[in-house]
Amino acid sequence: MGNMWVGAWVAALVIGVFVWGLIGYAAFKFRRKDGDPAIPRQSRYHLPLEVLYTVVPFLVIGVLFFYTVRTENKVLEQDPEPDHVVNVVGQKWSWTFNYMEGENPDAGGVVTHEVGTIEKIPDLYLPVNESVRFHLKSADVIHSFWVPAFYFKMDVIPGHPNQFDLTPTKIGVYDGKCAELCGTYHANMIFKVHVVSAEDYNKHLQQLKAQGNTGEIKPPNSVTALTAADSKEGKK
Repeated sequence: MGNMWVGAWVAALVIGVFVWGLIGYAAFKFRRKDGDPAIPRQSRYHLPLEVLYTVVPFLVIGVLFFYTVRTENKVLEQDPEPDHVVNVVGQKWSWTFNYMEGENPDAGGVVTHEVGTIEKIPDLYLPVNESVRFHLKSADVIHSFWVPAFYFKMDVIPGHPNQFDLTPTKIGVYDGKCAELCGTYHANMIFKVHVVSAEDYNKHLQQLKAQGNTGEIKPPNSVTALTAADSKEGKK
């Protein structure tokens, strides 16, 4: 994503400099001089020029489209067997993180969770250099799971689960937030992402287990049922 962003800006700068150069050249070359008629010679068309400014934009768009699709496919690639799975629930107005580690004895051997509230910002822990699959579900309205430092976000839509994989590669603490205006307290839908060592990751999940935060917190069944019913109604 970072390479795509920088590359797009470089391409825009090159094209911009070229266009500015043409504008400056035309303004200087064809400026009115002493002795010139009040009305310059009129041209009805200039075929090579018209072909140029028709074809070049399509070439620019085609190149950007190619690199966009290639980057999108690369970003959305999924690991056949991710190291970890985190089920994320977006709700008004915070986040729930379910760590699906029932088969990981180092993390306590159970599914654990952390539920955020408006008053309590939730923490998401991820192990460095290990792949994680995120399953995204909404308990009410459309949210958007966004960690700016990861250069990536994905919508969290009621009745329409989304998922993506990533592998954090740098230890640190990063901001996360909802990128979709979802209601009155949308601004409170923030969280902290802690990329830590595998040992610290397992230790955190063991602490959640000791606190009694076990089991998966799921969105209400009514959200999925209502959305499915609306979908069937729309097909009739």
